[in-house]
Amino acid sequence: MAGAFARLTRFRSHRPRAAGWLVGWGGVAVCVVAIADPPAPPPAASVYRRRMPPAAAQGGERAPEEAQAERIVTGALLALDRADPFTAKIRQKARIGTRVLTGPGRYVQSGAGEDQRFRYESRLECDTERPECGTESFELLEVCDGLFSWGYRRNAADPPGLSRVDVRRVREKLEELKAPEPASAARYLGGLQRTLWTIREWFRFTVAGSADLDGLATWRIEGRWDAEKLAAILPDLAAAARRPGGIEAQELPDGVPWGVRLWIGTSDLLPRRIEWLAIPGPRPVAAAVAEPIAVLDIHDIEVGGRVDAATFFYKPPAAGLMDVTEQHVKSLRAWRP
Repeated sequence: MAGAFARLTRFRSHRPRAAGWLVGWGGVAVCVVAIADPPAPPPAASVYRRRMPPAAAQGGERAPEEAQAERIVTGALLALDRADPFTAKIRQKARIGTRVLTGPGRYVQSGAGEDQRFRYESRLECDTERPECGTESFELLEVCDGLFSWGYRRNAADPPGLSRVDVRRVREKLEELKAPEPASAARYLGGLQRTLWTIREWFRFTVAGSADLDGLATWRIEGRWDAEKLAAILPDLAAAARRPGGIEAQELPDGVPWGVRLWIGTSDLLPRRIEWLAIPGPRPVAAAVAEPIAVLDIHDIEVGGRVDAATFFYKPPAAGLMDVTEQHVKSLRAWRP
């Protein structure tokens, strides 16, 4: 996978052993796939412990407001890119099998074009009542200082990983690809921008409606998989992905999102919440309403304040550092128009 679904880290647990995916979607770690072995029946509830109305979660025929939904999402991505400076706190909650991970984070960006910098910090902990699972934590740090984009990951007891990408090489590749605004490389590097651009790349937005989110007026945008993208990732389900109406939520493996829901402020077009929707539980599973299996809240947003330049300074230890510029540049593709 690419983007949000390519930045994968192994989820390592005790009994029952789980081989799962934690996605660092531009720096934000959320649950996308969990395959437990052996599976234990999970509780029939979302990470919010509530069900969503069928009309909002189940999609169906492509709605006439599809064009509006796409415009709002694109506008939100551009609004975030141009928010200078932008600071926000993050809340995350994700479910892997019977386990729930929660934790805070922070995102900061400053500048525009070649001068744009960003920093994303996240820490997740396993929230479980099963003593044999213990407690595990997952840390993620992504910093772009304008010259390099640094990534640090520590997944529970696994050795930490430290990587570096040369930003100049990325911009050169974007110019070669004739990507729009090649100087704005953050969307191809990490942080909150890459998360949202990757979601837009892999999903098609079909429904837009107004909604209240904790007292804030927002657009609530529904998205479903792009059929060809899903077919490429899960070739065994290619026929189901391409049929009229698309694949059904119960046909996907446990943890693979069937859809996404974005909450975007109506007054400023800034993103406030991202939800990944699926039917949780071991397969096979009966048809049901897709519900949130992972949630990311973006709150306490401030635009135009002061940001200390030291926020984007990062001096990592030399030990264990891997320069992944070549691999990253080779994998680059311009986001869809």
